[in-house]
Amino acid sequence: MQSVLLAPPKPMITLTVDGDSVRVPDGSTILQALRKKGVDTPTLCYLENLTPVNVCRVCVVEVTGSRVLVPSCSRKVEEGMVVLTNSERVQHSRKLVLELLASSVDMSLVNGDTKRWMTEYGAEPEKFGEPSLPANAGERDSRHSGHHHAPEHATAETVAQPVMVDNDLYIRDYSKCILCYKCVEACGVDAQNTFAIAVAGRGFDARISTEFAIPLTDSACVYCGNCIGVCPTNALMFKSEYDMRQEGTWNESEQTVTETICPYCGVGCNIELHVQDNRIVKATSPLDHDITEGHLCIKGRFGWEYVNNRGE
Repeated sequence: MQSVLLAPPKPMITLTVDGDSVRVPDGSTILQALRKKGVDTPTLCYLENLTPVNVCRVCVVEVTGSRVLVPSCSRKVEEGMVVLTNSERVQHSRKLVLELLASSVDMSLVNGDTKRWMTEYGAEPEKFGEPSLPANAGERDSRHSGHHHAPEHATAETVAQPVMVDNDLYIRDYSKCILCYKCVEACGVDAQNTFAIAVAGRGFDARISTEFAIPLTDSACVYCGNCIGVCPTNALMFKSEYDMRQEGTWNESEQTVTETICPYCGVGCNIELHVQDNRIVKATSPLDHDITEGHLCIKGRFGWEYVNNRGE
């Protein structure tokens, strides 16, 4: 009988969260401890299948002895650590982050949790003024870093720009992009290792871009669609969904989701088929699946259109 080697159990770490004692395995993050305790913690750039990049700063908490607020998604727990999640300092920081994002980005299609957090924290993005006019197509991609000018009017600078529709599989609406870096991580070492996109520019001119801002069809993109799967604001969207939204026919309340196995190869990826009016409108993959961890290839993500072309 062959023996199976098991990793030694991790020691448990005890910390205090809002006055209550919490025990989690060594190496856990503060966010994992908060979720174990049941603390509702807002996140935008965090996802279980990606490496934390600490860019949205909406999950920050106060740690006794720390000069600054720390991102709970990446900070490891320590023995005896004292964490405050609802202090005035934490609430103010989270509120300001949400206000700054909503004042410059179209947040109309974020999920219900994000809308609820904006309400709970009393975010008032309108206090920064009316939004500025949208940029012309390609204007933001051609900007040079460091050349900022004072606005002529009392308007809030925005990332508004025309939707990029350059292929039949998905669209890019960067007026909804909050620069969470999730798409970059999924395109890079965390999933696809294609590196077709990256963050270009600095400051408010920072944006997601292909190499030298070339068209997506000429880039290294392999159209796996994993960037769509991780986007929290629908800045990246199935072309099928975009077309239906433009027509006013998209209705998630009338959709069913069926979990099945991708038929294209023997890997066995789980896919979730979203169906409306007896037609597949998009495909996703569950985050907790051992094989895919939410990621798919071009066939699993987009290779279902032939089902919709069946004879009536």
